[in-house]
Amino acid sequence: MRTAIRSALLSVAGALIVGMPLAAQRDTRSVLLVTPQWLALHIHDPNLVLLHVGDKAEYEKAHIPGARYVEYRETHLMLDPLTKLTLQLLPDDTLRVRLAGLGISHDSQVIVYYGKDLVSQTTRVIFTLDFAGVGRATSLLDGGMGGWIRSGNATTADVAPSTLGALSALKTKPLVVTAEFVRDNIGKPGFAVIDARASSFYEGVQEGGPSDARKKGHISGALSVPFSSITSDSLELKSADDLAALFRDAGVKPGDTIIGYCHIGQQATAMLFAARTLGYKVLLYDGSFEDWARRGWSVDVSTKRDK
Repeated sequence: MRTAIRSALLSVAGALIVGMPLAAQRDTRSVLLVTPQWLALHIHDPNLVLLHVGDKAEYEKAHIPGARYVEYRETHLMLDPLTKLTLQLLPDDTLRVRLAGLGISHDSQVIVYYGKDLVSQTTRVIFTLDFAGVGRATSLLDGGMGGWIRSGNATTADVAPSTLGALSALKTKPLVVTAEFVRDNIGKPGFAVIDARASSFYEGVQEGGPSDARKKGHISGALSVPFSSITSDSLELKSADDLAALFRDAGVKPGDTIIGYCHIGQQATAMLFAARTLGYKVLLYDGSFEDWARRGWSVDVSTKRDK
């Protein structure tokens, strides 16, 4: 009885952390995350688009039947010619063409999964789809292909037929913020800036930033939720209770808008995805520490947090 009561109290506490009803929290997670069992039942749905993120040779050897391979470098600007920043969003028209080339239409149900362990590349693709306005129907396969295989499902080496999706002009979402936005809002009530890099970078044990402006530490006032902490050893997303505890212990308050950053804007998307499953509103500082360090703006190595 005591165990049941404690479990119930923890669930309620987790919901209070994000300031939303338990039912709404569960609904958010179930929209953003699908199980291998769900995919096995819906894999032949006519509007389903299944995307594999990972090494090309890995995909050619084995992948989930019907999956299309995502050439990661084709979904982003790997080096923005204007800002010289790494891994930036494509211009809207180019992004629309690339997504349609993956077979995505406005009515598609898109499921994205990692072939081996590239969780943050996969969540970056999901973030890009959300930015492009197709994220409402985009979900992550929990556990990736490893979870699919552990559930007893088959893989194939057969390449899915290439189909072209139908996408009109994108209605992009305001999900990306600038360094100035971070600077002007860090520490303000209602915002939590979170560093998603490994703790060694946050704490200043290792240097981060571009080669021309290496820095130790993190953006002054930022909290820490390492991207690798959101998944289990089997690379499944941790439970809602465990995730709520991660953000609570980091110093995030109920109702906060989370602004995430990392090295170049990839790892942060894994942390932001986890935050979305809890109902948090999220924003990405896409320039991340690469941009901040190059500007020479304030950094800190202190790990003290104001909870």
